[in-house]
Amino acid sequence: MSQSSLSQSLLNAILVLAESAMTMVLRFDPSLRKTVYPLAKQETLVIVRTYLPHTQVYATFTTKGVLLDSKPFDPTREPDVVINTYTHQFAQAIISNDVRQIDKITMRGDAETVAQVRAFLTRLGVASLFQGILQTVKGKTKKDDGKDSDTTKAEPNYRMQVAEQQKQLNALTIRNRELEISLKEAKSKQKTIVIALIVASLVAVLAVILGVLDVI
Repeated sequence: MSQSSLSQSLLNAILVLAESAMTMVLRFDPSLRKTVYPLAKQETLVIVRTYLPHTQVYATFTTKGVLLDSKPFDPTREPDVVINTYTHQFAQAIISNDVRQIDKITMRGDAETVAQVRAFLTRLGVASLFQGILQTVKGKTKKDDGKDSDTTKAEPNYRMQVAEQQKQLNALTIRNRELEISLKEAKSKQKTIVIALIVASLVAVLAVILGVLDVI
């Protein structure tokens, strides 16, 4: 296998991993889905051309996610946005989540579509992803706590004449509720770990692109 074929195979493998990771992140980040929606609605096609080394990636925004490929799905279709940048500059912009770095990237296309793509890249940054994860987990925790509080307030006050058997039943009910809350907390922590692993995989993919392609 030639060096060119090896590089192409490596790029395709990286794109598959990046596409899968991005799909998982979209499932857990409602803010990112909201940012992607206008691009997916128009099935926006974006071409990312990087230099040093030279690579070309086609990104198609669809309702099923962001499809990545090194070749166009439809060779006759003109791209909606063309991105020209250096490989290290593009990777740094994504990882750092710095709006100023993203604004330095050259993009050609309709002004509104370009703005939507920049917003997507900003939200896709690792820092924003972690913030979205924390907000999602905290939001669900507060919502659950609110529901539990309302339920508690709705319960009638027990009278002094309640039989011992009724008191035992009440104690079991409270214990069951505590176990449910513990289970919710465990599920939230597990989801946080899963999303963190997905974000870490994105960072690893970008690191591989920089490391391997620089060698080539």
